[in-house]
Amino acid sequence: MKGTLATSTNSTKKSFDLFSFFYKYGTILTIFVLIIVFAAANPSFIQGNNIINILRSISIVTIIAIGITISLSVNGFDLSVGSVASLSNAVVISMFVWFSQNTFIAILAAIAASLLVGALNSFLIVKMKIPDMLLTLAMMFIIQGIALTYTKGATISQNMVMPDGSFSEGLISPFFAKIGQVPWIIMIMVVVVVLVHIFLTYTKHGRYMYVIGGNIEAARLSGIPVNNYKVVAYLLSALFASIGGIVLASRVMTAEISAGAPYLMDSVAAAFIGFSVLGAGKPNAFGTFVGAVLIGILQNGLVMMSVPYYAMDIVKGTVLAFALGLTYYKLK
Repeated sequence: MKGTLATSTNSTKKSFDLFSFFYKYGTILTIFVLIIVFAAANPSFIQGNNIINILRSISIVTIIAIGITISLSVNGFDLSVGSVASLSNAVVISMFVWFSQNTFIAILAAIAASLLVGALNSFLIVKMKIPDMLLTLAMMFIIQGIALTYTKGATISQNMVMPDGSFSEGLISPFFAKIGQVPWIIMIMVVVVVLVHIFLTYTKHGRYMYVIGGNIEAARLSGIPVNNYKVVAYLLSALFASIGGIVLASRVMTAEISAGAPYLMDSVAAAFIGFSVLGAGKPNAFGTFVGAVLIGILQNGLVMMSVPYYAMDIVKGTVLAFALGLTYYKLK
């Protein structure tokens, strides 16, 4: 009887250890499996140029997702980041093309416009008590409309035709154009991830945000100024969405209609996948980066395998669901 009980206990322990392994390393395991599958299908997948291409492709997603990660750290959720990126993209290019401003003024104007959105989000969420998901969903449409109105529904580019029939005379700065090129775009992503990782993990302000996200009432009773940190979280979310929009503008050298919208869902997925990377169990910058890598590898591999565009969302959604299920499943 005693031997049977011991065997049962050991079996349970082994099962739990196996679960813990998959919980911590499920996303990373999925990445390695995808690399093996895609490399077997097309050996050029693991070549240096393609790896750099993947890192470049996930840079904007990662930067925007870092902003979402910060909002999640205080148990919030910012769905307006895609529209904020679109607005930032439109403002920075228009500063060059329409108003012939220098790089500093163009970037400052884009960031200022985005921070206004962040301030409005935080005011309505903190002071008016509107649920963050509903408010930022509404703001997503409002800001998208503002961006479309600002650009009059047109793509902003050098030598574009102005409403009066003349051609725009402003030129995009060569210095600004380098921001969206390798290696700078990758370096910006790495710096953002490292800085936010340090901020959330090793500073008291980051730890306060995690306390707020874990138990807001306990945070209030501990004397933490909850509302102030929520305001900061939404301002930082808007800031990183703005940086993502600026980098996107530098990469494509135009401001297209709804340019930031396609990055929203990938950024949200990256942030949520990152929760369980290495067993963190909370929003974190490194996990968000790993989530973005998973998405980037998946998208790049599907393209190299010539998967029809209309089937990509099915495959991508299935693999992402598998990765989330693998890492979020909890033993009952």
